[in-house]
Amino acid sequence: MVKKRTSYHHGNLAESLLDAVNGIAEQFGIEAVTLRGCAKQVGVSPSSAFRHYTDKRALLTAFATRALNQLTVVLSKAHEEAAQQNRDPLMQVGLAYVEFAVSHPALFRAMWREEAIYTQDPNYVAASQALQSQISAGFAGSLNDHDPDALSDEELLLWSSVHGLANLFIDGNLHSALSVYERLKKTENLLKILQPALVTAADP
Repeated sequence: MVKKRTSYHHGNLAESLLDAVNGIAEQFGIEAVTLRGCAKQVGVSPSSAFRHYTDKRALLTAFATRALNQLTVVLSKAHEEAAQQNRDPLMQVGLAYVEFAVSHPALFRAMWREEAIYTQDPNYVAASQALQSQISAGFAGSLNDHDPDALSDEELLLWSSVHGLANLFIDGNLHSALSVYERLKKTENLLKILQPALVTAADP
């Protein structure tokens, strides 16, 4: 179903087109996204859309870049809130990672879809490096970290665990079997199992 013309302020068309990508991708899959289709959904001419994005690949690159930046902010915020509320940062950051994927599946799928984007785009590279740096530096502050420039075994274990679980929740056998609450509860249980090994290994 095509939405009615979306109102946007001058200069916000680029972001409105990315919002349209999200809507189409969540409903029909990322393969169904076209620049003309996004322009139609926003309510502008294709020529207006092409002034912002030269082709579908450029559009999806911007979409993936936004997704990476949003996840980086989410993880940082989860760590800050854990400190403010005196809660376990490992649990909060891990839950935030999976909740982002479950709440925004189109964004999560797009981030590393290298065959559909321009991986050398400077903005995409910067966003990817920012997320990588945050994860390498103690997984957004949830683990003790002795080398913020390298991905430790503990960080890799935590990342692969929450990332793999997130993929199962949005595309695997657990996609429709569980409610959002049940998915996050399973994430919490997984983190409780991992936590002793991660904390012990990361201690000096």
